[in-house]
Amino acid sequence: MINWDAHACLPQHPLADFTPVRKLHAAGVNYVSLNVGADMNPVSQVMSVIAGYRATIAAEPEHYVLVSSVDDIIQAAADGRMAVTFDLEGSMPLLDQPEMVALYAQLGVRQMHFAYNRNNSVADGCHDVARGLTPLGHRMVQAVNDNGILMDCSHTGRQCSLEIMEASSKPVIFSHANPYTLAQHGRNVTDEQIRACAATGGVVCVSGLSWFLGSAQPNADDVSRHAAYIADLVGVRHAGIGLDICFQQPGLDDTPPGEFDPGHWWPAAAGYNADKPPSFTPPEVWRELPAALRRTGMSDKEAELVLGRNMMRVAQQVWSCPQAPAKAA
Repeated sequence: MINWDAHACLPQHPLADFTPVRKLHAAGVNYVSLNVGADMNPVSQVMSVIAGYRATIAAEPEHYVLVSSVDDIIQAAADGRMAVTFDLEGSMPLLDQPEMVALYAQLGVRQMHFAYNRNNSVADGCHDVARGLTPLGHRMVQAVNDNGILMDCSHTGRQCSLEIMEASSKPVIFSHANPYTLAQHGRNVTDEQIRACAATGGVVCVSGLSWFLGSAQPNADDVSRHAAYIADLVGVRHAGIGLDICFQQPGLDDTPPGEFDPGHWWPAAAGYNADKPPSFTPPEVWRELPAALRRTGMSDKEAELVLGRNMMRVAQQVWSCPQAPAKAA
């Protein structure tokens, strides 16, 4: 059994403390995708973060391993180590070059979506004017498919996400997004999007963020309720977990350099309130999820699918990069 957390965030800083990753591992998580940057982060910051994270992983091989295959994850679990890969939230760090996708793949990025809440030259954000996937965006989808990276549609505009899923030759995921039917927030995904994701063979992974769950103090039952909705709508093989826990670390300033306007990326009109930050499920919620999923009516085997086997299946299909990422050193 592999417990798979499809998305988590440490500070965007090369000196970020990996203690939260150890806490996830202690709670039963075997694999986590760590974010290394988004559209608001310049390439200089993204590369610095990747270098710092890789150095930390390499310095503690008894605890962490940067993986490139599902077999690596299974071996890491057998060895008692946490398997890690990276994800990118937005295409701006690709500098309008599809060739950049291969470079990020070699550095350990195994999951990518194209727009973080706002429109760019590739795709639409979920809090912006709908335009659709651009011609460059179609080339980027091809590059992601060709390089064995999971195509993610979190934070993406609804129509644009449907076009990405239609364009992709590989299964598409939402690494941290919840059913809009259960919580009416613009970051959540409609039944149409969930069905389209399932049609690609993909997985919708439930976020543990309070705003997206519709619960002020989210817990395992809240997460399981959203996972059960997805399972009931499109089948249990298409539900997963990506708790999206953002681990803050006082003393590390990871604010993007230059002019940075939080109100642009998280607009008040879309329901964000800088004075009332969201709540996150704690890492320990992983210990409670199996029982919570069973309380929704799932069997033990169905709960195992949601907790990891579904994402293992999709990653096995997608992670066929011609050149595996170099090991952290």
